[in-house]
Amino acid sequence: MNKFRFAVILEDKSSLARLGEIHTSHGTIQTPAFVPVGTQATVKSLTPEELSTLGVEIFIVNTYHAYLRPGMEVIKKFGGLHKFMNWSGPLITDSGGFQVFSLGRKNHQIEVIKSKLSVNERPVGDLVKIDADGVTFTSHWDGSLHRFTPELAMQLQWQLGSDIHIAFDECAPYPSTHENAKEALNRTHAWARRCVVENHKLRITNYNRTFQALYGVVQGGIYRDLREQSADYISSLDIDGIAIGGVSVGESKQEMRDVCDWVIPRLPDDKPRHLLGVGEIDDIFEVIERGVDTFDCVQPTRLARMGILFCSNYPKNTKKYQFDIARKIYADAVEPIDKNCSCYTCTHFSRGYIHHLFRVRELLGYRLATIHNLQFINQLLKSISRSIQSGNYQDFKRNFLNA
Repeated sequence: MNKFRFAVILEDKSSLARLGEIHTSHGTIQTPAFVPVGTQATVKSLTPEELSTLGVEIFIVNTYHAYLRPGMEVIKKFGGLHKFMNWSGPLITDSGGFQVFSLGRKNHQIEVIKSKLSVNERPVGDLVKIDADGVTFTSHWDGSLHRFTPELAMQLQWQLGSDIHIAFDECAPYPSTHENAKEALNRTHAWARRCVVENHKLRITNYNRTFQALYGVVQGGIYRDLREQSADYISSLDIDGIAIGGVSVGESKQEMRDVCDWVIPRLPDDKPRHLLGVGEIDDIFEVIERGVDTFDCVQPTRLARMGILFCSNYPKNTKKYQFDIARKIYADAVEPIDKNCSCYTCTHFSRGYIHHLFRVRELLGYRLATIHNLQFINQLLKSISRSIQSGNYQDFKRNFLNA
């Protein structure tokens, strides 16, 4: 059985940024690394070969969605996600907890706060009901009733065969009172203990299979005392890595940075740190220099499908590092999306052509835009890693952000 292992290769002298390697049964991930989101067992519009060409070493698949569609019996028939998707590299699966709660909480956050009911006294939205043992929820696809417990979340992820599992947790809504955030935190910690126990049983049962790592999740909302308590508690468990959750459910960018500042100094140096749900261009430097090793986000690929393209030579009077290719001014633009990019899209097509594809809603436009945005992110990560290696990270950051 191949062992999961993390090694710090080099630490930046001017920040908490570090270079590392995460060794898994399906390959090694060079960190810091961006993790694209493959919600329904695919990074939308791209093949596994294209992902590899773009430098993607790992992506994350959603357990909640895989469980509902295509369903576990289908995936088990193929021998797990890797064979089902024809992806040979490492995979992360989340526990499904965020989706269970977020889909049920949709449009109900404010009502929950106004109700002043404790987590134990009220259902979460129309689709979810929480108790101490787990969560009962209604499928947003067909209305069927389902139940997740920490034990089942572990069992499902072992069946999916991912290299890294996320413990089942409760992500408190934003905004959330300190009392409600603490209740959610206590449940997250209790569930984390159960995940560790179940994961240990599954490792013994599946000893001859590839090693599957477990990450605990730090929660606590925007409250420093809860975040620090959670960081200390999760770090004390028998886990392989640590995920930081709840920083992408409405918090401001400053609150996200604050959470990292509170949490990361309390985490062990010898375990990888994953930040859940963060990955906009202006966030990348912030999280890496605070000591995050990997981070996932739907934004680069979602923006691509909306026609929002990343660019180092971005037009003036637009948001930094990006522009909307559907604007009329690009109808006859002959230059590539980014003159400094070597991706397939930029070396073969003009802004004018990409503009045309989006205006007529041709599917090729979504593919070409996604290829470019992922290339842009991965090239930026490589440049950051080189700057750390050469000892000029701060100079690179200053030059990039002031360009």
